[in-house]
Amino acid sequence: MAITSATRDEGVRTAPAWAVVLAASVGQFLVVLDISVVNVALPSIRAGLGLDPAGLQWVVNAYSLTFAGFLLLGGRTADLFGRRRVFLAGLGLFSVASLAGGLAQDPAMLVAARAVQGVGAAVLAPVTLSLLTSTFPPGPARTRAIGTWTAVGTAGGAAGGLVGGLLTDYLDWRWVLLINVPIGVVVTVIAARWLRDERSGGSRRLDLPGAVLVTAGVALLDYGIGRTEAYGWLAAASLVPLAAGLAALAGFVAVEARTREPLVPLRLFRLRSVAVGNLATLVATAGGFAMWYFLSLYMQNVLHYSAVLAGLAFLPHTTGIIVGSKLAPRLMTRMDARVLAAVGGVIAAGGFAWQSRVMDADGTFVGSILGPGLTMAIGFGLLMTPLVEASTVGAASEDSGAVAGVVNTSRTIGGAIGLTVMATAAVAVTGTGPDLVGGYAAAFLLAAVITAVGTGVVGFLPRRR
Repeated sequence: MAITSATRDEGVRTAPAWAVVLAASVGQFLVVLDISVVNVALPSIRAGLGLDPAGLQWVVNAYSLTFAGFLLLGGRTADLFGRRRVFLAGLGLFSVASLAGGLAQDPAMLVAARAVQGVGAAVLAPVTLSLLTSTFPPGPARTRAIGTWTAVGTAGGAAGGLVGGLLTDYLDWRWVLLINVPIGVVVTVIAARWLRDERSGGSRRLDLPGAVLVTAGVALLDYGIGRTEAYGWLAAASLVPLAAGLAALAGFVAVEARTREPLVPLRLFRLRSVAVGNLATLVATAGGFAMWYFLSLYMQNVLHYSAVLAGLAFLPHTTGIIVGSKLAPRLMTRMDARVLAAVGGVIAAGGFAWQSRVMDADGTFVGSILGPGLTMAIGFGLLMTPLVEASTVGAASEDSGAVAGVVNTSRTIGGAIGLTVMATAAVAVTGTGPDLVGGYAAAFLLAAVITAVGTGVVGFLPRRR
């Protein structure tokens, strides 16, 4: 059955529900996949193009900085110019940049392609969520759609190591980028054929001063957080971009409070569901990054798994995320979403604490990875689905893109902060000695604490009617 929204452009066919969910989920999968898939291929990229360590770091940073910086702009653009149109533009830019990166003949071309790819991903990621929230009214159908979106998107992050390892080992490092092209073509055909365009009924004027300030502010903040791992929080190399980012964001808030057509209407944050939901999402995502990052390091640096074997070892975690995310909508018809999110947070925090206790230099897959991994993953799936839905409840359809941009920005900044804080804790425990296990265990214990704090924030969400 086709699902209609409150507004539509005249003459454009109604979008089938399956097409909306498929396009949104695959788009989010590609965005999240490309955050992690390149990491496994970095040694091969370095050998193939002759990059130095600084250049190799920018292969990752060029994507993450433009992705973080343009998320809010991408979300609002969908509201103003039509979700189908912006979805196709973002997917097209992402696919073309992936093709250019895969065919790169020198480091400069690859880094430039990754930067453009990040812009395309920033345009694409918010519209994948706003497609769902503008198509499905609040209720079980929207919850199921968001559960699928959460499961597929998270699976993209989990599959990055395995996909990157397989493509690099059996084909070539270029395929970690080129693989996006045929997938992008298929999704483009589906979106062009079945999605309908829709935008808010007002002016198409874009808040350019706000766009410049928030893009610079978020990108500088993300860059400064990344610098703290190497230089510390109090070094000038970290403090200068952090201070500049915060100043730009303060300027952004001042501009938004005065402009008639803001990029992100500040009234959205007067909605308790949006404000509390995004805060809880930021904190919970900060803890959740430990599951993929530090467990991957543990498996490869301590248990000496290959990249492909480590990717295969993450399959139970991927399954757990999918099970939790798909189980959440069913449970939300029987219990308050706040209660379900709290239960998921407690389970996830327990899994992180369990993981910190069983990590050992002589660990085994069954004894040190499987049990706590499934617990973390199922708990995180139960937690994130109601959180994502709560973060969008109450917002008008014409603001769905802006809200989706805020949600994705909360996840991105939360992950960057969490990864940096936990990496600092791991280094503090390990020091210059060989005790990698102790550092990784400390990171998981801190992840348990952070997740517990995020679970506490969930209690301030409004009760769902």
